[in-house]
Amino acid sequence: MTIHSMWQGIAILALWLVPTLPSLADEPRTPTAWIELAVERLCLLDEPLFGLAAQQVLPGAWLLDESFRESNGIVARVDQRFVVSGGDELRLIRLQHGGRLRRLTIEWFEHDHEGTRASLQAMTDDTCQLLAGRRIVNKAPGETLLEHLDSDLQTIRWTETLEAPLPDGQDPGGPRIALVDSGLAYDLPIYRNRLARNPDGKPLGYDFWDDDLFPYDADMSRGPFFPVRHGTSVASILLRDAPTAALIPFRYPRPQMMRMGEVVEQAAKAGASILAIPLGSRRSADWTTFADAMRAHPEILAIVSAGNDGENIDRHPIWPAALDLDNMITVTSSDGLGRLAPQSNWGPKSVDIMLPAENVDVIDFRGAQGKASGSSFAVPRLAALASRLLHTDPSLNADGLRAAIFSRAIASPYEDRVVAVGWIPDPSGD
Repeated sequence: MTIHSMWQGIAILALWLVPTLPSLADEPRTPTAWIELAVERLCLLDEPLFGLAAQQVLPGAWLLDESFRESNGIVARVDQRFVVSGGDELRLIRLQHGGRLRRLTIEWFEHDHEGTRASLQAMTDDTCQLLAGRRIVNKAPGETLLEHLDSDLQTIRWTETLEAPLPDGQDPGGPRIALVDSGLAYDLPIYRNRLARNPDGKPLGYDFWDDDLFPYDADMSRGPFFPVRHGTSVASILLRDAPTAALIPFRYPRPQMMRMGEVVEQAAKAGASILAIPLGSRRSADWTTFADAMRAHPEILAIVSAGNDGENIDRHPIWPAALDLDNMITVTSSDGLGRLAPQSNWGPKSVDIMLPAENVDVIDFRGAQGKASGSSFAVPRLAALASRLLHTDPSLNADGLRAAIFSRAIASPYEDRVVAVGWIPDPSGD
């Protein structure tokens, strides 16, 4: 539910005037000072302040917009966005339960000629005590860090990478696999000599989310301060199971999924024979250009995930898994005995192959060893098998490669008609 009133029009006019108006604050405030003021004035309240009432307690800030959600007739969440002199933004998210504060999150976004970007975040507990913060630091083009801060918003607890310079190294020269995921922590030493490269030695790949050449592993769908890392763990399986493969990392175009056709085109231009896609969505429209591009490039074999909703996707489609393409294989996860994993999707028409992908050894974006499960991790196991088959017989086209993979499948001793082709007990065995 969004609040509409006269002050919103005034706020828009104020934003236009912001660069020329002096701040109404006593003196210019740092981002940390703005966050501390917001906690002081807007946190310990019996009821949240809305509209001009909220603006008036933050001198020098103009309220741009706000919204709230209710639960059982009680306000449960309030989102407010303020602009300050110079165009920077202060954003607040107030979470309540039963009318009581649970958490206040305050975020600072910097504004410059290139736009608005996330800079600093702080979170309080239910007593309005600052717990911790996060700060995004752009060190140089292609080098961005996320600093985890103590409650003083200055002391750095630890740092993680959001973007890194591309590494030097050698192209391994084997079959090229384009991995479409949240990106890759390509600065880990294990990838230095496993990336496909152009004749000048530069790694191939692209970030279709940020439109740059640095497809680092970071899915920002939960927000700029909470990256989800997925692609590096997936890639580590390819690294292990396909020892000659050359990786081409693509960070998927989450803001504009219709660009998946561009991903296929760029994979083809880079010489990829295999396209690994451990992701999907419920919107068929997201994958229209992908389907058209795959039909235009029959030389590429796509390996896609069936998803992890525990559903029959013949009845409840997941895309692109449900597409009818001759140069695509949809794969799901089983245990080592051939039983469908509880969370894995299936479909006697839409899903082709089932293989073991539960508790698989992976290496995450930090370089740490761990375990992972699900159809997402069945994708690299099958893509690695395709790479090894292609390495052994480079004359295989996508049709021949698909047929060679299908010839490995047998009937599961435990499952009947959950997939179209069958179960591959050991995709890493030759």
